[in-house]
Parts: sequence; structure tokens; C-alpha cells
Amino acid sequence: MNPAPPLSSSNEINLRRLVALRLIALTGQSAVVWAVVTKLHMELPLRPLIGVITGMAAISLLTWLRLRRPWPVPDVEIFGQLLLDVVVLTALLYFSGGATNPFVTLYLLPLAITAAALPGPPTWLMAGITAVCYSALLFYYVPLPESHGVPGESHLHVFGMWLSLIMSTGLISWFAVKMAATLRERDRLLAEMREQELKHERILALGTLAAGAAHELGTPLSTMAVLVKDFRPDVPVTEEKLVTLRGQIARCKKILSSISATASQVRAESGESRPLDAFLEGIVAKWLSMRPGVHAHHRFSGAQPAPHVVAEQTLSQAILNILNNAADASPQDVEVDGHWSSAELTLEIADRGPGLTPEIEHNPGEPFLSTKSEGLGLGLFLAYTTFQRFGGSVRLLSREGGGVLCRLTLPLAPILVSS
Repeated sequence: MNPAPPLSSSNEINLRRLVALRLIALTGQSAVVWAVVTKLHMELPLRPLIGVITGMAAISLLTWLRLRRPWPVPDVEIFGQLLLDVVVLTALLYFSGGATNPFVTLYLLPLAITAAALPGPPTWLMAGITAVCYSALLFYYVPLPESHGVPGESHLHVFGMWLSLIMSTGLISWFAVKMAATLRERDRLLAEMREQELKHERILALGTLAAGAAHELGTPLSTMAVLVKDFRPDVPVTEEKLVTLRGQIARCKKILSSISATASQVRAESGESRPLDAFLEGIVAKWLSMRPGVHAHHRFSGAQPAPHVVAEQTLSQAILNILNNAADASPQDVEVDGHWSSAELTLEIADRGPGLTPEIEHNPGEPFLSTKSEGLGLGLFLAYTTFQRFGGSVRLLSREGGGVLCRLTLPLAPILVSS
């Protein structure tokens, strides 16, 4: 799927449409003034009317030029533009009969746009301002002069009311239809973006799973490499070495099988539900079976009964990677301390190794940084990536007396099983 195009600002789109509506309104207002003066022979105050229309045209031009700049359009600017429309309409109505002008219903247009484009408070404020302006026009306005030689003057007023209503409903409908189309397009693009995000998340999970498995394979492969060196024609092979070799081969097969078993279940909700303490105990037991020569002390505590969580494979591998790093640093002294509340898990893994290098201390979580001569630094990188994917964090702290304390923090909400 191609990347979804970036979403345009809805305020920017609405402001463009507002400028288009102004052009229509200015054209209509100019036509009405021309018809009233030339056809109905009414003496209108042309100078202020033309001045207001010209000023609004200039503001519309400046707004159009402003829209060509890559500047954001905040809500306050939309409200200010609509408020300007109300002020201009009030000025035009003031010089052309006030509330008696049949085009007074055009007040509905900026109010409807405000309600459609902005939150509640600006809409109520616009409604209040519109009501005040309309009320003021009941008392303060320049009366329309009497027309000369035009029969059916009352019918003209009715016709004006009809035309005003047609214009208002037409313009409001046009704006509403365009806004609905924009919302549908945004919903479509957002749906595409969510779908892409889910796909990227699955790809990341699969990549983390595969890379974590590859990192995990390093331990049995190293053990087998040491054993194979002893397989010489002049040296008899002991049963103990064969058992160890078979065990490491079985371990490799199990790791590879775990990739196939979880390839279609990379999302957390498809995993096995287990109590949190059992989940952590299982990880430590698995680690100790992989590293039988490690001397470790572990303790887990927290609210009981422990919350049930999804035994997410990538989380297990991330924790195993940190445990393996600690075992590599000081196999004779590894401490694992876990504590959880109803909302969060904190897991601390400490060793007495050489400690953090300046490069790792200043660039935590970066790949290809390792304290081991043959290490690639992928274990820590995968742990960072996995915990961040679940909203957690990984911190590396230097210990007094030497060594590293790795503090893993994980919110339980993403993996919590609903009761």
C-alpha cells in the first residue's frame, strides 16, 4: 500500500471555502446594489456601501494570499474571519434599512459555519454577537428611501425575503456538503493510516521476534561450538558431552519453532493468559535452563492475586536478552527484583560486571554498541524497542561497587487480560 498523503488542516480548507463564499456574497451584494439603484431608482448611500464592499474584497484578497503561505490556521483565525463577515454584513444592513432589509437572514450563514467548523464556546459567542447586531439594527439604521414608479413594492420585499432565504440555504448547504466530503476523505485517510500502523506494528513485532530469536540462538550455538572443538579422532566423546550437545540442538529447534508458532500471533491479544508472577517466574526458569552455570537471586512481589496478563513472546525475549547480558557480564552474581502494582510492573536486573562504557551511557538503546568483544548490542536495542512499543521504558544505571542496574518499566494496560 502506498503511503497515505498528509492530511490538510481542516481549518485551512474551511478558510478557503469561506473566501469562496465571500466572493459569491460580494458578487451578489454588488448586483443587488446595482439593481436597486438602476432598476428601482432608489437613492442608496452608495459611498459607504461601495466602501464596505471594496474593503471586504481587499480583505478577501489578503486572506487568499495568506493561504498561499505554509502557515497554520488556528481556530481563533477562523472565528475572527467569521466575525469580520458579521461586522461587514451589519454595516451593509445598517446603510440599507437595518432589520427591515429582507437580506437580514444572511446572518445565519456565518453562524452556521461557526457551528460546523468550530467547538461549542465560539459558536455560542457568535450566536450572542449575531443576536446583538440584529437587535441593534432594529433601532439604529439608515432607512430605505421610497421607490418611485415601482408598482407592488410590498411584493418586492417578499421577493427579497425569498431570494435571501434561497441564498442562505444554498450557501449553507454548499458549505455543509463540502465539509461532509472533507470529513469522509479524512476518515478514509485515517483508516488507511491506522491500517498501515497496524501492519508496521506487526512487521516490527515479527522483526523483533526474529532478531530476538537470533540473539537467543547465540548461547546454544556458542556452547555447541565449544563442544565441537573437543570432537577429535584421538579424543573419546563422553556421554555427558553428547547429552549437552543434544540439549543445545533441541534448544535451537525450540527457538526456531517459537518463531513459526508465533508468526501469526504477534499481537498481544493472541497470546496465552497467565498470572504476572507466573509469567516472570517462567522467564527466569527458561533463562536458568539456558544458562545453568549462572548464580542468580530473584524475588518477585506485588499485589495479590497477581493480575492476569498476556504472555507476550516479544516481551519474554526482551527480558531474556537483558538477563543474558547480565549473565555475560557477571555469571556469578545476577540479581533480579520485580515488583508490580495494579497498573505497572518494575523489573530490575543487576550485575557486577565492568559497568557502562561512556558510549553506551550516552547512547542507550542504540544498536551495535556492546561491552562484549563479539557482541552486536542487539539485545539491549531489542529490549528498548519492545518496551517502547508497549509504552514502557528501559533505563541503565551504574551501581556502586561496579556493575549495571537495568530498570525495566512496563504499564500493564496493554497486556492486561480483562476479567
